[in-house]
Amino acid sequence: MFGLIFSGFGHLFGLIFSVSLQKKSDFMSNNYIKRHIDSCLQSWKQAVNRKPLLLRGARQVGKSSSVREFGKQFEYFLEINFEKKEVQDAKKIFERYSSPKRISDELFAMFAVPVIQGKTLLFLDEVQSCIPAISSLRFFYEEMPGLHVIAAGSLLEFALKEIPSFGVGRIRSLFMYPLSYDEYLQAMGYTALIETIKKCTPSQPLSDALHHQCLNHLNHFIVIGGMPEVVSTYAKGGSLQDCQQVLDDLMLTFDDDFAKYKLRVPSSRLKEIFLSVMEQTGNKFAFTQASQTLRHEQIKEAIDLLTMAGLVFPVIHSASNGVPLAAELNYKKQKYAAFDTGVMQRFLGLEISKILLGDTLAQVNKGSIAELFVGLEIVKAMPFNQPAHLYFWQREQRGSQAEIDYLVQIGPNIVPIEVKAGTRGAMQSLHQFMDEKKCEKGIRTSLENFGKMNKIEIYPMYAVSTILK
Repeated sequence: MFGLIFSGFGHLFGLIFSVSLQKKSDFMSNNYIKRHIDSCLQSWKQAVNRKPLLLRGARQVGKSSSVREFGKQFEYFLEINFEKKEVQDAKKIFERYSSPKRISDELFAMFAVPVIQGKTLLFLDEVQSCIPAISSLRFFYEEMPGLHVIAAGSLLEFALKEIPSFGVGRIRSLFMYPLSYDEYLQAMGYTALIETIKKCTPSQPLSDALHHQCLNHLNHFIVIGGMPEVVSTYAKGGSLQDCQQVLDDLMLTFDDDFAKYKLRVPSSRLKEIFLSVMEQTGNKFAFTQASQTLRHEQIKEAIDLLTMAGLVFPVIHSASNGVPLAAELNYKKQKYAAFDTGVMQRFLGLEISKILLGDTLAQVNKGSIAELFVGLEIVKAMPFNQPAHLYFWQREQRGSQAEIDYLVQIGPNIVPIEVKAGTRGAMQSLHQFMDEKKCEKGIRTSLENFGKMNKIEIYPMYAVSTILK
């Protein structure tokens, strides 16, 4: 979908070094990559009717790092990671007591860190390993509302499924994902470029020079992905080869996690289906293509587990006859999206030179990585208190087939988004959908600069997040 409009490495790397006047040394503060969720945590800290916070998301997306950075604003910070052997005795405190006051006193005695309302941030990490600690959150809200409590965990959804009535109305959830494109730009030190993109509209495009810079950064981000450790490696001066090695290391941690998801589902099955999800990106998921040996029910169970782990997002068909989009869903028509482009390219062994040096992404996995990028940017632009939800539309009538890659709701209106893997391509499906559903406008996102064609607005892929914001 995107690609650099350049023909050789010399031209490419010459552009890389001229893309910004900002210093790379300014990319991070204290090696912490700033995230959009930081401001959300700040608002939560100052809220009058504050509830304990549950930070949810896949492993290694930066949950713990964000909380630790946030913890610097407090007089006291106590982190308890329930997966570490040295804090196993802390589990007994939560298993033995339900009173927040008693729990706070016991934690102080054990860790010598005061647990005081208004002064302490209590961080319960990998909390899925201590179910009583999850249950205790509601009591902190009821009996110690002045204490700032955050719980997080990579396999949290599995634990919450065991407590179906947990904390209704007493807990606030925030959902976290890998870095978005503009978070990546910020990590690399290109904050001025971010602000420039935000000011652009279909009527006020970027200059050609800045547009090509953005495409350059975009292609690198697609290869690297948004996992914080990978981005940090690159921002500190690491090579793309270094980043590939970090992705390999992360893939090994996923393999280890697969064994924890559910004992009756072999990790090899989860890996097989995860790979099939990435191979079928952009298409309606075909169970018959996912495995030659597994039954439909076994494949579905594996997909459900991967979704709960935050590694896969469903893209569900919506009839789109009105808002909300979720009112008319057809679960028999589903696509699935892996949670990161870098992980996808590494798992599938894609040729990154085609991404970096091509003038289109259509030749890279049939352009599906471009569609994946756009979908992930939509997810990351959603409010943090909403779980990921993606929708598409498809007509499968003989002689009248049409498909819209993504549908979003902006105010009271449904807006169709069509993704193109280059700078060209017909828009029959987009026109058909707009005519049939009486849409006021449609959006085409591609490698083109900002622009407009009648009722269709053109946004470059690197500016997808601005559509929703």
